[in-house]
Amino acid sequence: MSKMLYIKKIPSPLGVITAASDGENLTGLWFEGQKHFGSTLKGAFDEKDLPVFRQTGEWLNIYFSSGLPGFTPPIKLEGTDFQKRVWEIVKTIPYGHTVTYGEIAKALERQNGAKRVCARAVGGAVGRNPVSIIIPCHRVIGTGGNLTGYAGSTDKKAFLLRLENADFKTE
Repeated sequence: MSKMLYIKKIPSPLGVITAASDGENLTGLWFEGQKHFGSTLKGAFDEKDLPVFRQTGEWLNIYFSSGLPGFTPPIKLEGTDFQKRVWEIVKTIPYGHTVTYGEIAKALERQNGAKRVCARAVGGAVGRNPVSIIIPCHRVIGTGGNLTGYAGSTDKKAFLLRLENADFKTE
């Protein structure tokens, strides 16, 4: 029998964000209509107010007020080992900074003892990040600072990077 899942809709300056939880941990955070929306919602779910959703809402309020939250709601990630390794690197990208898909690939190569990692594979894992914004996949950009790919849309990615005063190219 599968564990019950829960969702909560949270308003934001970029539209409604849907949060998902296993009852204790944040398991998903998506913009309405984004690619891979609801990827962790495997089975039945109910809309419910939970402490983790209140923490997530508080985190988002601080973030969208141009602040750096001093906490992170509890998160449980489900994905392949490769995806989890990529997401762990993405979690370390500081507020207001960006890294390229290629830089993440090189970091994984160092972890793997120089086994080649394709930047496209990194892009696929970044795009499947189930916890947008808090795991800051919007901080991953293309070579030369170009905005490339973002499951929530490049307009939202640009908004988030501008909010953080990060350097990037719009064309």
